[in-house]
Amino acid sequence: MSILVTGATGTIGSLIIQGLANAGAEAKALVRRAGNRKFPAGVTEVVADLTDIASMRAALSSIRTLFLINAVTPDEVTQALTTLNLAREAGIERIVYLSVIHSDKFTNVPHFTGKYTVERMIESHDIPATILRPAYFMQNDLMVQQTIQSYSVYPMPIGSAGISMIDARDIADVAVAELLRRDKATSALERIILELTGPQPLTGTSVAKIWSSVLGHEITYGGDDVAAFEGQLTSYSPGWLAYDMRLMMAGIQTFGMHSSEGTTAKLQSIMGHPLRTYEDFVRESVAGN
Repeated sequence: MSILVTGATGTIGSLIIQGLANAGAEAKALVRRAGNRKFPAGVTEVVADLTDIASMRAALSSIRTLFLINAVTPDEVTQALTTLNLAREAGIERIVYLSVIHSDKFTNVPHFTGKYTVERMIESHDIPATILRPAYFMQNDLMVQQTIQSYSVYPMPIGSAGISMIDARDIADVAVAELLRRDKATSALERIILELTGPQPLTGTSVAKIWSSVLGHEITYGGDDVAAFEGQLTSYSPGWLAYDMRLMMAGIQTFGMHSSEGTTAKLQSIMGHPLRTYEDFVRESVAGN
């Protein structure tokens, strides 16, 4: 039996595939089209689509453990609930699901509420799963790195409530640890929830200061205008997605993204190494540019 990773070509999924391969696990990478991505030695490519029932039944028929991640799409909830139902049908009792932090607070944000709905299914059907609730990914800021360096402005309107950004590599490391723990267990393990946050809360102003320090010249924070942020996203993203991101940023400005006491120590114990800092992320990003 093996571990199936959905979203295997994405930021998180590809890191998880690599981590499982490094651990010598029998991993399968779910892709929609064959041959578009080279995977590590020992990883099996499985062609299926989360919206295609027959292909997903086949993909789930010979695995022991499932990592489920859904891209932000209009049918995200349908994809997730269908996959979980098919997993139950196949008798799979080892699941790691990537949700989002504070999904119960950001009730007007479509993809947050969608993930909260999926969590409710996992709870109501007592599905043996680890629910991972990550905060804002540090890697999201790679999308605006060129803007930061060219125009000396940090444009993400994250406000001042404070968000404990987390490096995608740390998310993947926790996911791999949980997949291996569940896969190696002799029977289904109890359901747990893990908040995934970075080592310190950051604000728009403090992020700009970090970029200033690394780049050696002043970077200013672009401010809290979420309408302007939506307008910028609309120029290269679907309108529904740009609006979803606008609502998310407004929620971040209101609630922030903070972890519970003891989260940092718990995550570091699971991973076996310290959480990566935002400054480390920026330095690596600038060095590799």
